[in-house]
Amino acid sequence: MEKSVATLDKGTICSSWNYCGQRLATGLIDGTIAIFDTSDPASSFFTSTYKFKVNEGSIVKVVWVPPENGDAIACICSNGSLLIWEEIAEVESEPVRWKQCKSFGGSLDQVIDCQFGNSITSLKLTIAYSNGNVKVYEILDPMELKDWQLQAEFQNVTDAVTKCGKALCSSASISWSPHRSESRPASFVLGFTSDTPQLNSPKVWEFDQDHQRWLPVAELAEPGDNGDEVYAVAWAPNIGRPFELIAVATSKGISIWQMASNPDPDGRLSIEKVMTFPCHDNKVWQMEWDMSGMTLATTGSDGRVRLWQSNLNGVWHEQAVIEPIT
Repeated sequence: MEKSVATLDKGTICSSWNYCGQRLATGLIDGTIAIFDTSDPASSFFTSTYKFKVNEGSIVKVVWVPPENGDAIACICSNGSLLIWEEIAEVESEPVRWKQCKSFGGSLDQVIDCQFGNSITSLKLTIAYSNGNVKVYEILDPMELKDWQLQAEFQNVTDAVTKCGKALCSSASISWSPHRSESRPASFVLGFTSDTPQLNSPKVWEFDQDHQRWLPVAELAEPGDNGDEVYAVAWAPNIGRPFELIAVATSKGISIWQMASNPDPDGRLSIEKVMTFPCHDNKVWQMEWDMSGMTLATTGSDGRVRLWQSNLNGVWHEQAVIEPIT
């Protein structure tokens, strides 16, 4: 039986659950952020507890900071700025409030996507810009969200010598590897929708600890893809698989890629496209894996949410379709 868990404000255009699913942040077209909480831990209904204006334009994306860094969110605004807000109580007797602690980008350096990633040593933040550049920031003190340091800046190309010049990018999608251990380097996958084919195809970037630099270790594309525009990427959690799974959405549909967990002698990770299936009538907006990495949820311009699973033979199929409520 269907059950409502929250009543969102009119004009809500994006949302994000925190890592334990106990808080919901939503972004509105008027530049307002709303935070939803539940008063009873046993209840599954959420009500709005905080609202604050962060920008004169609309909020196009909101994402929670990992929980070990406190209660904080990052939001991308329609003017290209990225703002980080944290929940604080400056005086113990006073109620908590939300305060902006950091901003990135703007009208001349527009942010089109961002994603947090945790390594053993620090919290990291990958930001993709409309000019095709990628920046990775890190913060060494987990409780000082205003003190970000630029760790690296590069373009999403496999050849370090190649420079694409100034590109025009309308969107990007970043997904960090969910794994966090001393034996696994920090890594993420990134793809663009742009006028520059070399930037578009999804690349897996891995941090080389010995040389303190980010290196492209795999390109999730086949020779005939011709730099297809990438709408979304999603890296699956791995519970016992000898390989990684990454989903990539383009105009051709959704592709599931297998990637080796260990590099070859040249430092590259072998890849294989195991399945491509059409999804949604026009464009995929977002993809998310469940905690086990066994079910992929997708949503797109047809207004539906689709759930995809693989059978015991490794064949992917549509498990369920959730229709929009009219």
